[in-house]
Order: sequence, then structure tokens, then C-alpha cells
Amino acid sequence: MLEMEIMIIFAMINSLTEMNMDFSIKDKVEYMVAFISEFAKSHSLTPGQAYRYLERYKVIDFIDKHYGIAHTQRFEDVVEDITAYCRRFGGAIV
Repeated sequence: MLEMEIMIIFAMINSLTEMNMDFSIKDKVEYMVAFISEFAKSHSLTPGQAYRYLERYKVIDFIDKHYGIAHTQRFEDVVEDITAYCRRFGGAIV
């Protein structure tokens, strides 16, 4: 399990280094790890499953783009909004 989480973190760092740099990478990675964990818990997924689902629907990019707003909201609200966002693009998780 730890190996999968480490791979997820490295994948996120690679994605984030190529994106918007208005905030520190460390802050974004910490937020994204916490968000993925909360998303996984709320939908009874493993962190790896949650990451793959979120990556499939480009949520990592979406949150990176809107990090300035997302990190000020409650995780419960962001999880709910992201779940709806994924559903709009064909996601099956409710």
C-alpha cells in the first residue's frame, strides 16, 4: 500500500511541476494527498483507486488550476463538488 501511495505522490509532483506555480508544490502535494484520502474514504475506495479515478476525469489538473479556491473549502464540500464534476463527464461514483 505504501508503495502505491509513494507512486501517486511522485506522479502528482510530476504533474504539478508542469502546471501553475503560483503556490508552492509542497502545499499543493500535501493538499492533493489529503484530498485523495478524503475522496477515497467518502467513496469506500483505496487511495490508489481514488487517484486513478480522479486522474481519469482530469481532477488533478482541475484542482491544480483552482487550488487557490479549493484549499480554502472544507474537504467534504470539495469531495461533493468533485464527485458531481466527475459525474458530468461520465463518472459512475455517486
